[in-house]
Amino acid sequence: MIDFFPLKYYYAVYIYTALAIVLFTMVHTWILSMDDKKNISFIKVMGFTLLVFLIFYIGLRPVSGRYFTDMRTYANNFNAYAFGGELRTDKDLVFQIFMKFCATFLSLHTFFLLCAVLYIYPMYRVSKTLFKEYWYYSFLLFIVSFSFWSYGVNGIRNGIATSLFLWGLSYHNNKAKMIALCFIATLFHKTLLLPIFAFAVTFFYNKPKFYLFCWLSAIPLSIALGGFWESLFASLGFADERLSGYLAAEGAQQARGGFRYDFLFYSAFAVFAGWYFIFKKQFNDKLYLQLFNTYLIANGFWILVIRANFSNRFAYLSWFLMSIIIVYPFLKERFYRNQHLVLGRVVLFYFSFTFFMYTIYYSDLF
Repeated sequence: MIDFFPLKYYYAVYIYTALAIVLFTMVHTWILSMDDKKNISFIKVMGFTLLVFLIFYIGLRPVSGRYFTDMRTYANNFNAYAFGGELRTDKDLVFQIFMKFCATFLSLHTFFLLCAVLYIYPMYRVSKTLFKEYWYYSFLLFIVSFSFWSYGVNGIRNGIATSLFLWGLSYHNNKAKMIALCFIATLFHKTLLLPIFAFAVTFFYNKPKFYLFCWLSAIPLSIALGGFWESLFASLGFADERLSGYLAAEGAQQARGGFRYDFLFYSAFAVFAGWYFIFKKQFNDKLYLQLFNTYLIANGFWILVIRANFSNRFAYLSWFLMSIIIVYPFLKERFYRNQHLVLGRVVLFYFSFTFFMYTIYYSDLF
């Protein structure tokens, strides 16, 4: 395992490394055109370096419940399986089978390394498939997203499940493979039923104006009706008993301030990007419209239950799509004379929220 730093510095090393890479990329967007051979060489080398570094850095981190929260629970379950423990059937059975199978021939740290591969590799895969030689920019936005770190080291099952969904998107021209990967994603974490359902809906109705109206309507409805939506969805037993528990429970998220305007502000990044390119720039790409509409549906649901305990877990069911919605048009069509420079500024602005949340908002937690 990697143990070069005290545990309390692990996230700091990631965040400041990301800052250096974002700034270095910004310099390249300033001095080189996107299709310049030097730039293509740079993004290729930097992209693969990032891919390998993050897989090993996250995958071989020391086991800690204090700094990586649920990692300790995963480790305890894995060790129990390694010593012949009974299969747990109370949550996401397929993931438990996967863990028990791995425990028969892998060490604990190799298992976490495999989890890191399943979490990070699909981000590379969908970026490479959709954007060819410019995949680095999409991958970079994935790994500097606000929620990237926490779902790599804490909400591991959820992170893997969303990445399997992304992997499915890389087969958007092969419906059988796409459906298979989406199905596997739900078996790893049932909450993926929400974005998968939303994505499926877009095959029948894919008009962004309607979904944008619904998203905007969700804000006053959530503010006006308070906890009504949490109670409603909890009474319906949405997805599974754990989600109902999150919806109904009193807890830290509620105590932190009820309606999360900060998270709503962050969520609006992708909404603004989609609105701008679709309606202002007339960007008409079927897959992009589907991704944007999927985001609006899933994020709109989160807005309705925004006061719920652990509401960030609902938010992530849309947030994992945010980076690709923002970067997609830049890598598909030319909109600006100095588009490379504009893209660099967007990457810097997007990462700024992550950096701000670390250095200011959550500084007492790290």
